[in-house]
Amino acid sequence: MHTETGTTGTAGRGVVVVTGGGRGIGAATALRLGAAGHALVLGYERDAAAADEVAARVRTAGGAAVTARVDVADEEDVRRLFATAADAGPLTGLVNNAGITGPLGPFAETSPAVMRRVVEVDVLGALLCAREAARAMSTRYGGAGGAIVNVSSGAATLGSPGEYVHYAAAKAALDTLTIGLAKELGPEGVRVNSVQPGLISTGIHAAMGDPGRPARMAPEIPLRRAGEPDEVAAAIAWLLSDEASYTTGAVLRVAGGR
Repeated sequence: MHTETGTTGTAGRGVVVVTGGGRGIGAATALRLGAAGHALVLGYERDAAAADEVAARVRTAGGAAVTARVDVADEEDVRRLFATAADAGPLTGLVNNAGITGPLGPFAETSPAVMRRVVEVDVLGALLCAREAARAMSTRYGGAGGAIVNVSSGAATLGSPGEYVHYAAAKAALDTLTIGLAKELGPEGVRVNSVQPGLISTGIHAAMGDPGRPARMAPEIPLRRAGEPDEVAAAIAWLLSDEASYTTGAVLRVAGGR
C-alpha cells in the first residue's frame, strides 16, 4: 500500500474515506470535504500521482489528507485502507465512489471477464467497504455514528441498453444496498444514502472507449448539458453533513432531469 501523510490542517469533523478519490467525482468530493474540515483518506487503485495531487491540493487549502492504494474487491486491501483511516482519527464517513464500467458495447458481446470485474469492483467492493465502515462507526461496535454515501448511477434505472447493461445492474444493486443498510444501521447511528449521477464530464467516458460521449449525449438531457463533478460532489457533501441529519435511505438523482 502506498500512503502519503500530511501534517497541515485539522480533522475537526472526523475522517472520511473516499474510494476512487484521485479522479472525477471522487476528487471533486475530496476537495469539497477537505475545505469543509474533514480529514481524508483517498483510496485509489492505479494512479498514485493523481491521488497524491488531490491530497496535496487538500493540504494546500489547509486540510489533512492521506492516500492509500486499494483494490476494493480485495478484502485485505480494504482492511488496510480502513486501518489507515483509523490511524488518521475517528471515522465519520465513507464515500463509496470506486467504480468501473468496462468497454461500451452490446450485452451479448460483453465478456464474462468484464462482467465479473465490474461486479467485483462496483458491488463486492462497495459491500466490503461498507462493512468496514459500519464496524468503525456503528454504536453497536463502539463507534460514535457517521454516514455512508454510495455513488450509484442514473444507469440503475435507465438500464443503459447497448452500452453497459451489466454496469447498470451493478449500480442497481448498490441502491438496494443503500436501502437495506439504512434500515439496518439507522438504529446504530449510521445514515446511508445513495447519489445517482447522470451524464457527468469525467475521464470515465474515455476509459470506456467514447471520450466524446458527454457532448454527443447532451441534447438528450433536459438541461441540455453534461454535469460537472463538483455538482455531484455538492450532493455527496450535503448527505454527509449535519444538514442531512434526518435523511437516510434516500436515492438522490443528480442527472439534469434524465
